[in-house]
Amino acid sequence: MNLTAGRLPGVFRASGTPSRDARGSFVRTWTAELSARLGLSGFDHEAVAHNPVLHTLRGLHYQAPPYSEGKRICCLRGALWDVAVDLRARSPSYLQWEVFELSEESPESIYLPPGIAHGYLTLRADTLVAYAIETPHRPEAARGIRWDDPRLAIPWPHAPALIGERDLALPVLGDHFAGLPG
Repeated sequence: MNLTAGRLPGVFRASGTPSRDARGSFVRTWTAELSARLGLSGFDHEAVAHNPVLHTLRGLHYQAPPYSEGKRICCLRGALWDVAVDLRARSPSYLQWEVFELSEESPESIYLPPGIAHGYLTLRADTLVAYAIETPHRPEAARGIRWDDPRLAIPWPHAPALIGERDLALPVLGDHFAGLPG
């Protein structure tokens, strides 16, 4: 497995080499060795998001301290335009964002450390996304920022066709946002 640092500190892309035969392919998307190299103790839980509609937008989500969560994301079916936004006040890339295109054809995972907001736009109908998350989910700590926040000016490749009510109600950062610790 190869591990490549992203532009935002602590963000990584992991890629494996698939083995292929008449049955299809098999690829490891993450290993304990990669966790050890990054100093991670492991993941608390895993989740899958099914997105049947093309250009579904989810995010930008994060967990407030002290329940901040690191997560690994992998596209199992379809394709997505995955966005990471650095909300860590002391980070050299504070309020900068990075994009990863993930698809079923690309045997890659991305790792996002605590303090990174995450969202994506599906690039194909019927996209399936897998998450492995380091800490237990605390609904009271769930936070987010608007996908179209003018302070971030993320150039999404398409207008969203579907956004959940919760995501439509997310606030913009505004001048009062002082960042997260870390």
